[in-house]
Amino acid sequence: MRDEIRKLFPELEEIANPELREKVVDVWEDAIRSGGWQPSDLMRIPFTLLADNVNIMYLEHIRTVCRMCIAMEKVLNDAYGERVRIDHDHLVAGALLADVGKMLEYVDQDGTIVKGRAGEFLRHPFSGVGLCYKHGIPDSVMHVVATHSKEGDHVKRFPESIIFHHADFTDFELVQ
Repeated sequence: MRDEIRKLFPELEEIANPELREKVVDVWEDAIRSGGWQPSDLMRIPFTLLADNVNIMYLEHIRTVCRMCIAMEKVLNDAYGERVRIDHDHLVAGALLADVGKMLEYVDQDGTIVKGRAGEFLRHPFSGVGLCYKHGIPDSVMHVVATHSKEGDHVKRFPESIIFHHADFTDFELVQ
């Protein structure tokens, strides 16, 4: 399964730290198995259940938002240099993991993806942080996962989370 995950997420190679890169794969492997999914399911699950007629799939959304984050980081670095500190590895890891909790939030009910019982109790930022914590993901990466959605509206977001939050909502708002 690990090789399949690596193929699904070529952006993993953006993470220079091999230990962090492998931990991101660990989290995805755990999430896919724990949710009862297969890696190929990431290409058929809609990225959100909060809008009707979504034709953007989960894997497309994750990869697109990750690439948007990388592009935003480049622009910010070109414009401001060292005045704005962004940890590239943590930005990419956070972008790849922000929605990993959906593997526990969603279920396949007779071919239709719906919010499952676990999703009724915990939204994906919470279950995602739990998965990340279990695998020793750094706090700053878990911060991106925890604060990327409305759950982060009442806390100070750090640069990586600010970038991800805006990239994520740009993609999300295109389908509403």
